[in-house]
Amino acid sequence: MENIPFDKLLLKTAFCCMAADGDIDKNEIAVIKKLCAESPLFQNFDFNTEINALLDRLNNGGKGFISYYFNLLNESKLSDSEELEILKFAIQTIHADEKVEYSEIKFFKAITKCLEVSDELIIANFPEMEMFLGDDIEEENVLDSLVGKYFNSVELPKFSAIKTDIIDNE
Repeated sequence: MENIPFDKLLLKTAFCCMAADGDIDKNEIAVIKKLCAESPLFQNFDFNTEINALLDRLNNGGKGFISYYFNLLNESKLSDSEELEILKFAIQTIHADEKVEYSEIKFFKAITKCLEVSDELIIANFPEMEMFLGDDIEEENVLDSLVGKYFNSVELPKFSAIKTDIIDNE
């Protein structure tokens, strides 16, 4: 598995969370852009180029791109603070459009199964996410099960290019 810089993993996380429900909302784009702008990790960063490169990879790879993301996340060696930052990006993106779809809950659960951070630490940092962490889906291979259930519940469309200049003018 490739070694990926943490900033790229954060962006992939937010991007995949944005696309997880099969819809890319302008509020989600705005939140991701804001998170990147506020983070010291994203220096000399062309948001429009990076987000559209991910969009192309998703459009060309479909569910394979999402599987690749989960494998990448699962194989990454991250500190607790990095894992919490991953979750922060995910949570803020999922809530950006002010509606949380069931596919997004399943996607979030799959993310948490890729990480080593405990549910207790997640709840301590993000108490509003406790309901997302329920152990209602405990099976032999939890990650494969969650990813499979996510794939079975969503059909990823071909998305149009993301125009971030629209977000800047609002």
